[in-house]
Amino acid sequence: YLGKLVTDRCEFSLKEISLDIHVEKELGDIVQVKLEKEKHLMNFPWFSENLKVKTPSGDCFEFPCYRWLVDDKEVIIREGTARLPQDDTKSFQEQRKYELGSRQELFRWKEWSPGFPMSIDAKVNELPKDVQFDGNKQSEWDWDFKKVNEHFFIPVKPLTFDSSFPFEICTDNVMQDWNKDYMFGYQFLNGCNPVMIRKCMKLPDKFPVTHEMVKGCLKKGSTLQEQLWAGNIYIVDYEILNGVPAASSERHLTAPICLLYKNELDQIVPIAIQLSQTPGEMSPIFLPRDNKYDWMLAKMWVRSSDFLVHQLVTHLLKTHLLSEVFEMAMYRQLSAVHPVYKLLMPHVRFTIAINAKAREKLISKDGIFSQVALNINGAGMGKLIQNAMKTLTYESLCFPEDIKARGMEDVPKYYYRDDGKMVWKAIHCFVSAVIKTYYHSDKAVQKDVEIQEFVKDVACFGMNNSDNFPKSLSSREQLVEYLTAVIFTASAQHAAVNFGQFDWYGWIPNSPSTMRKPPPQQKGQVDLKYIMESLPDRECSSKVLGTVWSLTRTQENELYLGTYPDMYFTEQPVKEAIKTFRHKLDEVTNIIKSRNEKLTLGYCYLSPDKIPNSVAI
Repeated sequence: YLGKLVTDRCEFSLKEISLDIHVEKELGDIVQVKLEKEKHLMNFPWFSENLKVKTPSGDCFEFPCYRWLVDDKEVIIREGTARLPQDDTKSFQEQRKYELGSRQELFRWKEWSPGFPMSIDAKVNELPKDVQFDGNKQSEWDWDFKKVNEHFFIPVKPLTFDSSFPFEICTDNVMQDWNKDYMFGYQFLNGCNPVMIRKCMKLPDKFPVTHEMVKGCLKKGSTLQEQLWAGNIYIVDYEILNGVPAASSERHLTAPICLLYKNELDQIVPIAIQLSQTPGEMSPIFLPRDNKYDWMLAKMWVRSSDFLVHQLVTHLLKTHLLSEVFEMAMYRQLSAVHPVYKLLMPHVRFTIAINAKAREKLISKDGIFSQVALNINGAGMGKLIQNAMKTLTYESLCFPEDIKARGMEDVPKYYYRDDGKMVWKAIHCFVSAVIKTYYHSDKAVQKDVEIQEFVKDVACFGMNNSDNFPKSLSSREQLVEYLTAVIFTASAQHAAVNFGQFDWYGWIPNSPSTMRKPPPQQKGQVDLKYIMESLPDRECSSKVLGTVWSLTRTQENELYLGTYPDMYFTEQPVKEAIKTFRHKLDEVTNIIKSRNEKLTLGYCYLSPDKIPNSVAI
């Protein structure tokens, strides 16, 4: 018997070990192997990629591992063929239960903050070795953190409202056109937070916009009611911020509502803004025809509110924290030989680690976020997340359903929707091919105790016993959609809401992270001086820039969607499905590239060649 152990990511340059193992008789099929590393004074961990065994008769068995050997603990590796629990022998079923019991001791649920989804019960330095950053990732993280401190966290200097506010580093389009209504509206479609806008067929009572207010913005001869019926009116409502406490009496929060109109140029433009949820004399409705500083500041307040909701809800909660819930449930409930475990592994890479670091450095009591968004503190973050958790549904993670629910199927120039639909379809086709390889009927899904416990763990523990997430699955179709949502959230959705931050937030007036003055309660009281005193100061602005710069960095050897160098699957049908997946993603990349060449402002955040496999930054 010839054994080959491929190792990597260890402290040595050794890549492959070959050894002969002599036995007295034919062993038959090799179904599992056990690896042990002795503990020595120089006790370096070893990373085992895979092991291949060739028998005297010429049969070859593959054992994918991709795990760390730490101290003197043994690692048992099953032969690479993926198996559902009901298809395993009784002895292996018992072994699977023991494997999961051991993992559940390592991956324990903990409520980091009241109302948040559950996360891992471990600090950064306590994480299991298998989910920590590898050497390359840690080095790049440390380097970026050092650069941020050197270049952005700088002393306060005088502030002026010109092209050097505070650095000439963001995109020309944003710097030149940030105050134009078309650019304001465009960001609801293709900016950092393209999930808030929805079609408005009837105005809410709390937002009493009249035809007389907006008739100058509408198509000549048409009424507001006609435009509502025609489907040309859209709304963005930040009700989720209502009741969220500000950090102090000197810092200010509000929950604005913005009405937008699709004009004859197919542009989405704002036509009315109310800076609270309660109409009245002290909460006027601001209009494009108002004093230019009134209108400018009203739009700034909307963008500032959008910054908060984007960072804490769209980005943190709905990609980072949700992906950690899925990863935790995977480790706790799916054996390493389960096909869904093998399918999801590339899409949870470094997620627990990056979230642990975020809890330590970014969203902690004295973390960076409380320094850049000075109008919200820990209590405010908690309240906002709690508000979001009440309305967060599984259906909202299913991209086509979310687009339909918001009535956004036909709005023009919504590239987030167009590209997202193509990526969702490619992922869905790939997942379907994998699932149908192992599940030959809906009954097989129902009988799979591990997958049922996985889904249940997500809803009952990770999501705090939420009724908005399924607690079981009964068909292959449901399982395919569920896993598509998991992968899409970790890859495409995170890319869409993360990697544009420096482009859009690099020009501070476009998306102020905090507002130092209260929102105006009357018209005609605002001038440029008041606006400057409302915006973040230079120190806060510098920290925003440093933070969003570091958050939009990708790793030098980043693994993009469909790139799976760690080959967990050994079966040919799945290998063929991966090839087909990559081919479809290449087609999508080319379609997006061709379209962007014709646009003044291209949209690339959902181009598959720019979508990392997992939430890793």
